[in-house]
Amino acid sequence: MMQRIWVVVLLSVLSLALVLPARGADRPPNIVLILCDDLGWGDVGFNGRKTWDTPNLDAFAKSGTKFNRFYTAAVVCAPSRAALMTGRYSIHNGVVGNGSYDLPASEVTIAAALKQHGYATGLFGKWHAGAPRPGTDHFTHPMDRGFDEFFGFTSAVAAWQKFPKKLWNGREEKPSQGYADTLFTDHTIDFINRHKDEPFFVYVPYITSHGVVQAPEEDIKKLEGKFKEADTQHPVNTIYAAEVERLDKEVARVLKTLDDLKLADNTIVIFTSDHGATFEKLSEYAPIYHDSNYPFRGQKRTLWEGGMRVPGVIRWPGHVPSGVESSDLIHMCDLFPTLLAAIGAQPDPAWHVDGRNMLDVITGKEKAPDRTLYWEWDEGGAKYLAAMRGNLKMIISGDNKPEMYDVVADPAERIDRSEQYAKQVKEMKAGLEEWLSTESDAAKQKKPPKKAKKSGPDQNDL
Repeated sequence: MMQRIWVVVLLSVLSLALVLPARGADRPPNIVLILCDDLGWGDVGFNGRKTWDTPNLDAFAKSGTKFNRFYTAAVVCAPSRAALMTGRYSIHNGVVGNGSYDLPASEVTIAAALKQHGYATGLFGKWHAGAPRPGTDHFTHPMDRGFDEFFGFTSAVAAWQKFPKKLWNGREEKPSQGYADTLFTDHTIDFINRHKDEPFFVYVPYITSHGVVQAPEEDIKKLEGKFKEADTQHPVNTIYAAEVERLDKEVARVLKTLDDLKLADNTIVIFTSDHGATFEKLSEYAPIYHDSNYPFRGQKRTLWEGGMRVPGVIRWPGHVPSGVESSDLIHMCDLFPTLLAAIGAQPDPAWHVDGRNMLDVITGKEKAPDRTLYWEWDEGGAKYLAAMRGNLKMIISGDNKPEMYDVVADPAERIDRSEQYAKQVKEMKAGLEEWLSTESDAAKQKKPPKKAKKSGPDQNDL
């Protein structure tokens, strides 16, 4: 009799298990995409920084795969973010520089694509809107680009502020108080809590370390006296370091939320930067003092490795190997199709996505495919072109002849090997010319140049 009772109980439990959803097992993964602003390769401990601490980011890097050849799609904010959102090269999506018009309404973002698959979507941080395109009188709001919720900056210039007085909350600009990145984390955590029972995509474009050099007082005080300063009343080198340490704490808060809600195992978390650190006046030259792009040559607004190669970590427990460093070549445009592949989907062919589905690469099942990647930077009087295939990178600066570097053996790009690899130079140059010929009509639309100002900020500060 007792045996029959246990059989009935067991069958009841099994029936219940079939009816009730297994949280995290039968739904697609959540996605948390963290993008920093002008954060240099060498600004984080997991890439060798010793002069300040990023313990949470370092632990995060060990819990996933660190990609040592993770490349942005563009070397200033607007085109880098447009490429990230669309999976398309800047010459195709229409945003080729900070001075470009806004992202065309016809472009499909990763948020819009994920919404089609039932995702709740939120953006908390910097949305870099461009000037209205010809024939329109307004920029496109992120909530018109696939995001259900938005809190942050739409203007790149407004996003210089670390302690903003106003921020957009949805479609309204409202008074705000506090440190911007902390506020973005607060809203991210609230979003995750409210959407914990459904798949969500949250994009967190922090503003560290771009803009005015400011940080919370308690973070500055911790590092007081550690760095040489030209002005001890405004210790910019200390403040810059404090900004990055605060970023580390904000990322930790997001990760702790995932842990507390038992969501971490079914959440893809990506950490990267829009491009390398800047050595320009808005940063008060703190990244020069700290050598933020070490060991690479160059900075933001150049196609040397210091402008292009960025920190890149992906964590997805049980799928992406932990404690691994990968030398596979990953491009920012790859994230769009790769994330769709992770949820069992793919981009519509009509979207003409340039990125590759790298799911089998990031999960350690395959090596990166053999391909040639291209870049163009042509704004503010500077002109660069670059092509990369495997270890070899060709770069053309201005009207100079092509140079060729083995960026694995020579990451500082000191030894020009163009004569040694003359055949590859010829092939890459021809490939660049063919790639440039595919420039879209939207990318060809250029804003009229601004009149020169005697003083004050310009687009080179964006």
